[in-house]
Amino acid sequence: MATTTRQRPAAVLLTPSAEARIAKLMSGAPAGTIGVKLSTPRRGCSGLAYSVDYVSEANPMDERIETPGGTFFIDGASVLYLIGSTMDWQEDDFTAGFVFQNPNAKGSCGCGESFTV
Repeated sequence: MATTTRQRPAAVLLTPSAEARIAKLMSGAPAGTIGVKLSTPRRGCSGLAYSVDYVSEANPMDERIETPGGTFFIDGASVLYLIGSTMDWQEDDFTAGFVFQNPNAKGSCGCGESFTV
């Protein structure tokens, strides 16, 4: 009996708008950049915040998602806080930024800058 290996779904779902923003970031990235990385450093009034930064070196513990515009990394230590999340890019006349729908977040601060699990 042959066994088949099913690919594990990505921890974070990227909307087409988020993928397009990653492509735009990568098109103007500094030399040596290999991708964009999402992490959840401790900061803000609720404890954890979302941080998206350029990355120039792959960490084997990070999750990788290949997008049409470049590689998207998720910090290995942050994956548990992000499983099942959706990352979107939203822009209007006054603000622009990544927006997260995170089913693991039990609460967030009033400004939406940080969250708790």
